[in-house]
Amino acid sequence: MAGGKRKRQQNLSRIHSFSCGKTSFRGEHSLIGGPGFSRIIYCNEPGLSEGSVLNYGDNYVRTTKYTLATFLPKSLFEQFRRVANFYFLICAILSFFPVSPYSAVSNVVPLVAVVTATMGKEAVEDWRRRKQDIEMNNRKVKLHHGEGVFDYSKWRDLKVGDIVRVEKDEFFPTDLILLSSSYDDAICYVETMNLDGETNLKLKQALEETSKLQEDSSFQNFKAIIKCEDPNANLYSFIGNMEHEDQICPLAPQQLLLRDSKLRNTDFIYGVVIFTGHDTKVMQNSTEPPSKRSTVEKRMDKIIYFLFFVLFSLSFIGSIFFGIATREDLENGVMKRWYLRPDDTTIYYDPKNAPVAAMLQFLTALMLYSYLIPISLYVSIEIVKVLQSIFINQDVHMYYEETDQPAQARTSNLNEELGQVDTILSDKTGTLTCNSMEFIKCSIGGIAYGQGVTEVERALARRKGLPSGQESTEDGNVAEISETKSSIKGFNFMDERIMNGNWVKEPHGDVIQNFLRLLAVCHTAIPEVDEETGKVSYEAESPDEAAFVIAARELGFEFYERKQTTISLREFNSISGKIIERYYELLNVLEFSSARKRMSVIVRDEKGKLLLLSKGADSVMFERLAKYGREFEEKTKQHINEYADAGLRTLVLAYRELDEEEYNLFNEEFMEAKNIVSADRDQIVDEIAEKIEKDLILLGATAVEDKLQHGVPECIDKLAQAGTKLWVLTGDKMETAINIGFACSLLRQGMKQIIINSDTPETKSLERVEDQSAAAEAIKASVLHQLREGKALLAASDENSEALALIIDGKSLTFALEDDVKDLFLALAVGCASVICCRSSPKQKALVTRLVKMKTGSTTLAIGDGANDVGMLQEADIGIGISGVEGMQAVMSSDVAIAQFRFLERLLLVHGHWCYRRISSMICYFFYKNIVFGFTLFFYEIYASFSGQAAYNDWFLSLYNVFFTSLPVIALGVFDQDISARLCLKFPLLYQEGVQNVLFSWKRILGWAFNGVLSATIIFFFCIDAMENQAFRKGGEVVGLEVLGATMYTCVVWVVNCQMALSISYFTYIQHLLIWGGVLFWYIFFLAYGAMDPTLSTTAYKVFVEACAPAPSYWLITLLVLVASLFPYFVYASIQMRFFPMFHQMIQWIRNDGQESDPEYANIVRQRSIRHTTVGFTARFKASKS
Repeated sequence: MAGGKRKRQQNLSRIHSFSCGKTSFRGEHSLIGGPGFSRIIYCNEPGLSEGSVLNYGDNYVRTTKYTLATFLPKSLFEQFRRVANFYFLICAILSFFPVSPYSAVSNVVPLVAVVTATMGKEAVEDWRRRKQDIEMNNRKVKLHHGEGVFDYSKWRDLKVGDIVRVEKDEFFPTDLILLSSSYDDAICYVETMNLDGETNLKLKQALEETSKLQEDSSFQNFKAIIKCEDPNANLYSFIGNMEHEDQICPLAPQQLLLRDSKLRNTDFIYGVVIFTGHDTKVMQNSTEPPSKRSTVEKRMDKIIYFLFFVLFSLSFIGSIFFGIATREDLENGVMKRWYLRPDDTTIYYDPKNAPVAAMLQFLTALMLYSYLIPISLYVSIEIVKVLQSIFINQDVHMYYEETDQPAQARTSNLNEELGQVDTILSDKTGTLTCNSMEFIKCSIGGIAYGQGVTEVERALARRKGLPSGQESTEDGNVAEISETKSSIKGFNFMDERIMNGNWVKEPHGDVIQNFLRLLAVCHTAIPEVDEETGKVSYEAESPDEAAFVIAARELGFEFYERKQTTISLREFNSISGKIIERYYELLNVLEFSSARKRMSVIVRDEKGKLLLLSKGADSVMFERLAKYGREFEEKTKQHINEYADAGLRTLVLAYRELDEEEYNLFNEEFMEAKNIVSADRDQIVDEIAEKIEKDLILLGATAVEDKLQHGVPECIDKLAQAGTKLWVLTGDKMETAINIGFACSLLRQGMKQIIINSDTPETKSLERVEDQSAAAEAIKASVLHQLREGKALLAASDENSEALALIIDGKSLTFALEDDVKDLFLALAVGCASVICCRSSPKQKALVTRLVKMKTGSTTLAIGDGANDVGMLQEADIGIGISGVEGMQAVMSSDVAIAQFRFLERLLLVHGHWCYRRISSMICYFFYKNIVFGFTLFFYEIYASFSGQAAYNDWFLSLYNVFFTSLPVIALGVFDQDISARLCLKFPLLYQEGVQNVLFSWKRILGWAFNGVLSATIIFFFCIDAMENQAFRKGGEVVGLEVLGATMYTCVVWVVNCQMALSISYFTYIQHLLIWGGVLFWYIFFLAYGAMDPTLSTTAYKVFVEACAPAPSYWLITLLVLVASLFPYFVYASIQMRFFPMFHQMIQWIRNDGQESDPEYANIVRQRSIRHTTVGFTARFKASKS
């Protein structure tokens, strides 16, 4: 079968205009052997390549952060790099010295617990990465084991110099030099989606000297030496040579097969390993995943620094007062603080050494007030984020059944950042689109055919209040839109007028025949015939080309075979009504390029007629029409505009007959130009092609839908209403990107487009100048001029609120990103409603992302699906990978992976909003409860003359943050919802609370801090005044330190837990259990701990049983303090909710009043939600109405 295929498809390289490149690389190949070009590979002798002299690495790839040996030191370093953890480590060390106000064990145990929990999380995440590495390294490929025998070996075992055989649809395990393939002329087709995101196949060809090695046995005695460049990250260049049988042949990128690309449409290839493991180009391009931290977490660090400042200030002030008091303790033999025995004391209270005592007291205070800093904050946030990630992963609304792909939060560090995204930077192919083109409409002979409906048309129909199967016509009537979906991939065309051979009855039957014949002949696709079913499928260099060939097949012109110089069709005969076979001699292919914007073939039919068949963009095709070939021009242009408005990609089809003399003259010049080896070769070829691509006769136009992923326009519209901006960064040509912009409603008819393009005749003439630096300066000046013109247009549009779109190509972008231009470019881009960057390289995508992130200071999100998007994903604050059918490079580098772009709506507007609100509330509450606790200690220190005596028992201090108050905070961070998911989507502007950081502003943080100080003041002074001079027991005894401390501690536990209950919007039984369970656990612990031996329980021994529980005042004080402490917050919250409600509180109102379904009432709130937007189908609909 393979042999048959080879015979059928031999010498296919004849239809592709590439040169072998032996001469053109002569200058570069002189570098071999010099610095950077020192690699020597002994083919089929791997022992030599891996010897002591040439010690190349193996093919094992590791992406983990830790190894078994480095986990403990690196992980500990990561933990204690945090300033708070380092501070607690210092406190733990000092707790073993007499200066400590509490026991060492009570201080060390919580720190060990916190650090161990965080390290455990790191270990689990790294183990997941290791499992992925194991799967990759254990893949199998056929390896030559000697004597012409190939057998399966693991990827990890491959060595430089090995010969491998890769089968169809397998990935290349290393970087290989192609030696031969299943084709006679040693070509193969490679899909590089994992590397550059492109789905079109790349053509590679082996050297002629090795092309005959087509059997396993051929390699029994094969020997060769390859000398080439050292490992580097450049995917698109390669310099080397091969010495084989006393011949030295130059090697070029044409022979290089890169790791992680896939063999397609070729039964097998043989290749020699040149780069392995981390030396491969794909791994050289991979960078260490950057350490990303959310905006909330960065601000949290500032709060901790602020609390450190407060802690040091309190300690410093306290030590000064203590030093003064100590110095005055013993004057003229009179002791002021007699209970400290200043006449017979240690250095800690010695009046004679008051400065030293003050310094020691400063250290004591630093340790005592450490409870201002929440030790469990970091680990609690880690736990909460992991649990939030699990909820994201298990959300069935973000599960894609077709590929069995759920959402996957690959890192939990950035959950709350999902709720603060201001700018989304998106790839196009595979991200906004499905990577599949569908032939949906066409215009032939001035008549429009096709009743299919696009995503854009569906969206507009819905906005007009029509069912998605109807649309309004120009006269105001309602017309039905066909919703019939074809089961044939690439073909969604429905129109009985030209299907099933009915085209022969149409007015211009001959034009339709020529149109369909052109579709079937003018391409470079390769047919594959299924021998069992006889069905023909196609491998094409682009999805739209495949769609054209499929359309021709379905409409009666089936392309089924390509030989060396012929194309074979099965055509519907208009006279006999039967299918007949026709052959066309393929003479020349004038290939498509972004500069030419068209493709042509020259063929000879069975009657001997010479035909030039051409298809291309309307911008270049209409000007090439003959005067007698413009019969349908106006109607065709009208249809093209309608198709563009429906978001379709259009091409114009035209042809002409050639006479022999004209063709022979052209062919002679054309072949001479193709054999030129110079930098101007392509330009000369294009100029010769120009001469013959003229005087064409218009046939019509095609309309192909670059099929958007389901729900993309709706998602973009909702995100636009939420106030986010969307930029599209694509490697596609400008026309394609603009079409997709229309399809997903980023662009619309009537929106002014600022197009900055360097692909102009003036620019090309500049590039031909010998002084390249002068040419670059001139192009830069042109780009700068265009940017300034755009800025002036933007200033004018601001006055009349007109929406603008910025579209810029890759070459212009290179200059726009230079230091002296990028500020102007960014100012223009930020002011535009839509930004589309075309022909962007992976590096440019990353640079644009960095520019937006650094200069605007807003949160950026990048979303893509290919390896060419990795830099952009890593540069953005959040990287979202699309887990498509092919390629996992983007997913591996992403922070969150989703299967479809539309899931971004729920990820941001629902999970992003919830996570941001939860984490923000959680951190504010954490600082509140620690300020309450820390300031009661400080107030007691004032009361105790800053003596360093703690108000609470050692274990009361240690367990406050770990058990009695932390678990309810975790429940808040995991379960709380201000409003439901449905309402989050119904009122998208709610998302702006995160973008504007309303819930974690300094005003809100300081408000919670003030609430904490106020609560601490009420608790301390209420307890002191109520208990200091009053009889507490039946015998008339007043309270001691142990009872006062226990009562204050009880009040603190009650107040902070009830404050939590007041703050929660959405109660679950888990929150009830943890809040009230935390209070109950305090009493159980108090009872159990007090029952222990006095050497363990110290000041808590029998306090609850014998002192607190029997005393009514203990319970009464707790109740009164609780009410007094919460009353100020309750008053503030009531006034704020009633007179100054936040947006989520307004939504809560209508939900609680049961009026969320009342259109009139809900519309009042929605008016604030649906703000004036300039992109999306909502804006498109409004623009069409005005």
